[in-house]
Amino acid sequence: MAIMAAAPLAAVAPAASFDRIFSAAGEPAALRYDVMFMGDGRVHRMTVWRDGDRRVKRVTDDALVSVATHRPGDAAYDLTLLDMKRRISTRIGRSNLYRVGNFTDWFDLTHGLRHPKGAYRLTPGTMPAGLPKPVAGCRWYDLAQGPRVDHICWDPVARIPLLIATKDGRPVWRVTAMSRAAIAPSTFAIDDRGFVRNDANHDIDPD
Repeated sequence: MAIMAAAPLAAVAPAASFDRIFSAAGEPAALRYDVMFMGDGRVHRMTVWRDGDRRVKRVTDDALVSVATHRPGDAAYDLTLLDMKRRISTRIGRSNLYRVGNFTDWFDLTHGLRHPKGAYRLTPGTMPAGLPKPVAGCRWYDLAQGPRVDHICWDPVARIPLLIATKDGRPVWRVTAMSRAAIAPSTFAIDDRGFVRNDANHDIDPD
């Protein structure tokens, strides 16, 4: 599920602090953004369309497409993954992702940050030297867990990280373009004609 590994992220003080600082409250009704991120030792490019708290589409390296939907406020979601090279369409729900060891939640999918899984510390930070200028205004935070520190430039309007850098100032996530214009509903249509269709829910659900 390489599409899930959008951002290598750490954790914060008590979980409430993470939810308070990196809150989705007041996010724009629509958001589209382009991002470059590090994964598997190389740079990936992804475009994300976020339809409020209802739908999200992500296209990574023009090779993997994911479309997820859920009812606002519900932890559950339904996900369709399109492998454009192998022409495979896979449907799976959040509960079955958990069963196979993938703990991506809705916030992860739509905001590029993972909730903390252990002890952490979140403090105000400053922009490390040598990073490119963010595409919009942001607030810097240092997110520490053990020896690891992530420098996060959080956009309080779009409700996404615009930049994430490692402890030594190496960028691992960078938003390069962003728009809050309305998104056509057809953007979220799933066209898997000619694909091999795999219902992972059927394969994983217990009898």
